[in-house]
Amino acid sequence: MGQRETEQLNEILFGTSLASAICTAAELGVADHIRRGLPRSARHLAESTGSLEGPLYRLLRLLASHGLFTETSEGEFDHTALSEALRTDADGSYRAAAQMFHRIFAVWSGLDHAVRTGQPGFDKIYGKPAFDYVAEHPDLGPILDAGMSSIHGYETWAMLDVYDFSGVKVLADIGGGNGSLLGAVLQQYPQMRGLLFDRDHVAERARRSLGERGLSDRCEVLEGSFFESVPAGADAYLFRHILHDWTDEQCLQILRHCRRVIPAQGRLLVVECIVPAGNGRSISKEFDITMMNFPGGLERTEAQFRALFANAGFELSSLTPTATMVSIAEGRPISR
Repeated sequence: MGQRETEQLNEILFGTSLASAICTAAELGVADHIRRGLPRSARHLAESTGSLEGPLYRLLRLLASHGLFTETSEGEFDHTALSEALRTDADGSYRAAAQMFHRIFAVWSGLDHAVRTGQPGFDKIYGKPAFDYVAEHPDLGPILDAGMSSIHGYETWAMLDVYDFSGVKVLADIGGGNGSLLGAVLQQYPQMRGLLFDRDHVAERARRSLGERGLSDRCEVLEGSFFESVPAGADAYLFRHILHDWTDEQCLQILRHCRRVIPAQGRLLVVECIVPAGNGRSISKEFDITMMNFPGGLERTEAQFRALFANAGFELSSLTPTATMVSIAEGRPISR
């Protein structure tokens, strides 16, 4: 093996330290103690975050070499656009996403288990499925909500830019989390009503979020498991980053519940990454490995979506890309 290959593999392998450094900086809240144009010394930042000056300096030096923070000639650190996104008060702050990964970073020790057995590494490391673990640790719930919004929130407006919800009277967001997606759609379409369906420990956060948006009178929040049923009463059923959490067999169970209640002219809307063919890089492939290791699901190709839809009684009627990594797969019920 030559020098070039060694150095390239070194860079890839030691990239773990970069991911961990971002998570650590977010957990410490370093970015909150810097204002753009007012750089701070490592000593000041260490005192502000309850850390040690020498180790924190080394962590920030690494991050600065990758465009997160910038070190000045005086040995102080200022913001870049990337590091500023880690501020708690940043528009669309990414801090919660990095904190979320920080809290469960050990899960990556289970990736070999996932590859060997087909079972999630999370279950091996934490002793139970990911969503059960989160349900038993209420402190993680708000971080998970905020983290998902950090990672996927920007997709909402890209979705609204390319997909026309006109004609939808009642939109059901299945597994809708804290209601941020459904709330944005309802605000864009003031004649629409909403229905959010999620587990009981999530539903209260959704009610609070939708109430803060002034949407309580237009949106009903129902509690339950989509493995047991999906509520009737909507003419469009939306799943964003839900099916990728689950195996094909589990997704068929979910979608068949949906097929039982969806009207003949209803719409099934699945918003997820589509894994492209070939050797090109795509964030969908990183997401795919994450899904394999965390909940045990997968990101799918277009062909896999077509097959999944057909087996559940839907025809893939359109596939609409957005300006982000996700596309909108629309399904229509196949006549029985």
